[in-house]
Amino acid sequence: MARRKVEVGGKEFVALIATCIAMAAMSIDVMLPAFPDMRHSFGLAPDSTEVSRIITTFFFGLALGQLFYGPLSDRYGRKRLLYIGLGVFVAGAAASATMTTLTGLVVCRFVWGFGAAGPRSLALAMVRDTHEGDRMARTMSHVMATFILVPVFAPGLGSALMTVFPWRVVLWLPVMAAVGLAVWATRLPETLPVARRRSVSPGALVDAARAVAGNRQALAFGLAVTCLFGAMTSYIGSSEIIIDEVFGQSHHFAVIFGLLACTLGIGSLASARLVMRLGLARLVRNGALHAVSAAGLLAVVALVTGGKPPLLVFCLCLAVLLPGVTSLVPNCNTAAMAPLPHVAGMAAAILGTVSTGGGALLGSLVDDAFDGTIRPFAFGLLAYVGTAGFVILVLARPPAPVDLADVEDLTETANAVALSMSLGDVATPGEALEPTERLQ
Repeated sequence: MARRKVEVGGKEFVALIATCIAMAAMSIDVMLPAFPDMRHSFGLAPDSTEVSRIITTFFFGLALGQLFYGPLSDRYGRKRLLYIGLGVFVAGAAASATMTTLTGLVVCRFVWGFGAAGPRSLALAMVRDTHEGDRMARTMSHVMATFILVPVFAPGLGSALMTVFPWRVVLWLPVMAAVGLAVWATRLPETLPVARRRSVSPGALVDAARAVAGNRQALAFGLAVTCLFGAMTSYIGSSEIIIDEVFGQSHHFAVIFGLLACTLGIGSLASARLVMRLGLARLVRNGALHAVSAAGLLAVVALVTGGKPPLLVFCLCLAVLLPGVTSLVPNCNTAAMAPLPHVAGMAAAILGTVSTGGGALLGSLVDDAFDGTIRPFAFGLLAYVGTAGFVILVLARPPAPVDLADVEDLTETANAVALSMSLGDVATPGEALEPTERLQ
């Protein structure tokens, strides 16, 4: 007897989709508390930032994976590519857990990130295959509500496990989670029928690249997303060493990270509601002003306190800044993709790869600049957020007016992905590519 499949749109379907999206976030968040033990194990100084390379290379793999899974799943179906991605994920994670050198771990993390791009991007494609309009927005809202549990509790789970087991347990945990997900995913139906599949050609990628390069709005908002992602990867890569070395609160890192994760979720959810009241163009511009002002405040605090402010002041500044960045990303995604409905899929893959890879590189520059204070972090965030704000307010044309119902659908979908990026994953313009076809 054939195994019964889950009901599309039901609670189990939502839980499966949220788990797929959360795999990449968990692969980062759960291991952040292990950074001090990693430094000791690999013979690094207590204030070394080299371990942050395992974050950067993971994002590089995640970036390139978008060019692989999305287009090929349009040709061969979602589930086949989902299992390929999970297989690469398990191989990369298991190899990481056995590495005895930091260089080996960094290389394996790239493979791990390439595999993580599969379940994350294909899960969202499954939602687009089976939902549209209000149903899609509602389903993605439920996914967000489920997903937020991962970054809130993953660092605490990692810390708890390390009180019993060696630090490498945080590398084996995602392996076990991926194997469990692979078994559970057998209940997922194939959401892309053969009749709706299409071939993938190199010419389509070239055409999409030309369309992106020739469109001022896509280029400008794509650059803004790259800078904003650079700010978020700086936070993810630097937060542990700042809490430990600057504030001496390594034992409370998981709690602090989890609380800030809650504020990020609030910002993402608020964005999905405000777009209906303010409109996309106004919300993007107001959001840019808010983010730049908050980044400026953090830089001033860093300057006047010699880079060592009270922990509460530092956290309050981040609680104001980070939700602003989170809310900007999906709206910039929407604006970048809106003029490209004719090449939506390939353009999404190109913009996503560039913004993810470029943002990871920007984040690594801030991580490497750590000097025992928050100054490099604060000034780096001001530079990245300030550049994004300048691009949005000065260089980019205001997004063309669109139907507000379509904006809500697209923005809620993008917000789910932006939230996953903010807490240890990545957001790309491509994640809401299907609804953009209705924006013109």
